[in-house]
Amino acid sequence: MVAIETAGLAAIGAGIALLGGGIGTGLAQAAIGSSAMGVIAEKPEQATKLIIWLVIPESIVILGFVIAFMLIGVK
Repeated sequence: MVAIETAGLAAIGAGIALLGGGIGTGLAQAAIGSSAMGVIAEKPEQATKLIIWLVIPESIVILGFVIAFMLIGVK
């Protein structure tokens, strides 16, 4: 009985980790993306640097996935 409850709670925790990572990344990329497009419209030579800044928040989703994978692996 306890193993079933533990597995269920681990699955809920994994879902929360992915959901939180996804929402956090979405909010960060929305702000960075809109600002980056404004800068690129005025200074196209800055595009490479700004694309790198746009990709950095993706690490939040990757970390959320790793945490979810570790939670599901624990049974």
